[in-house]
Amino acid sequence: MLSVREIARRVANGEISAQAALVESESRIEARDGELRAFASRPQALVPGEGPLAGVACGVKDIIDTADLPTGMGSSIYEGWQPRADAAIVMALKAAGATIAGKTQTTAFAFLDPAPTRNPHDPTASPGGSSAGSAAAVAAGLIPLAIGTQTGGSVIRPAAYCGAAAIKPSYDLLPTVGVKPYSRSLDTLGLMAASADDLGFALAALTARPELDAAEASLEGLRLGLNRQEFAEAPEPACEEALQRIAALAGQAGASVIERAAPAELADAYKAHGPLQDWEATQALGWEYANHRDALPPKLRAYLDQARLTTPAQYDEARRVARRGRHVTEAWLGEVDVLVTYAAPGEAPATLASTGDSRFNRLWTLMGTPCLTVPLMRGPRGLPVSFQLVGRFGADAQVIAVAKALERLIVAAA
Repeated sequence: MLSVREIARRVANGEISAQAALVESESRIEARDGELRAFASRPQALVPGEGPLAGVACGVKDIIDTADLPTGMGSSIYEGWQPRADAAIVMALKAAGATIAGKTQTTAFAFLDPAPTRNPHDPTASPGGSSAGSAAAVAAGLIPLAIGTQTGGSVIRPAAYCGAAAIKPSYDLLPTVGVKPYSRSLDTLGLMAASADDLGFALAALTARPELDAAEASLEGLRLGLNRQEFAEAPEPACEEALQRIAALAGQAGASVIERAAPAELADAYKAHGPLQDWEATQALGWEYANHRDALPPKLRAYLDQARLTTPAQYDEARRVARRGRHVTEAWLGEVDVLVTYAAPGEAPATLASTGDSRFNRLWTLMGTPCLTVPLMRGPRGLPVSFQLVGRFGADAQVIAVAKALERLIVAAA
């Protein structure tokens, strides 16, 4: 995979021009995207910018507004629709010097009906969703950086399935202005790249927060909480193996690994994700449902039919339960430095009809906590298996620093 930091270093040192770096990405896209189908649209030419991300080609999920490329939402309803302004995150990318390589494929309105994208490791396996194109394009080495969104598990899960690193930052760290909403309380922008090191570098550049690109954390004496999310169904054996493997590597490096069962309030909060999302989705997609219901893909149409039955009382109760859960989560996560848990239920599903299951991601999206995944191993079908780090709200720098240290251990043990 291409490295954001390495490209930026080479451009800054004059080893390569920003234009030449972009041409490399352009050539990779031309060579592979015909089979991968990661991109929904692309500009005629990639023009370099100025800044710390100069020469970095970035994919932008196709529910995010771009003034010079159509934003199709993965739906025929918006085919050819051209926004008049860039979303805030696109403006931030350009201000940092990055170049938009194209709009990456998304499931329709970021729900569960699969996108046309293929998994770069197995074209018959799911690339995940809803940020399928972003994950596949980075994992296949077409581009070094991509933007996705997560309402349930749409950044972490496809990255895990495709074998890319990804971060869903703390809620609202990255601005969602100009992003098609699905659930306003949950929608969170995220980054995908080759490594945790790249994620820290890019996130720092986009937010003007240099602390996000901090040095590796010391694993000596680190309190690493291990949680299996008992409130969700069990994962495939490969994911349990991955959890035990990363815990063992951390323990050998001096970390204290502590089994952490989730408080009952978090099991309640996990269940609250559904009605909260349901109520808000019917509002976010109200126009599309009222005017183009038959043009909606089948899974989304059936979902909205059912979600409309959610009552204000159920929504209000879900908000109350989520609020209690956030208070409990802050205290619970404060007892460790970072939490490690499953990133996905297993390897990418062996079907193109499914985007997988977000059950190990939903709670943390609802809690607004930073989550990060990096590839760890291969499962029995030879596909990537990852793990997920979770930190307290606002502790993004710490999660990134720990991920960098664990990433170094993974490389050394390979």
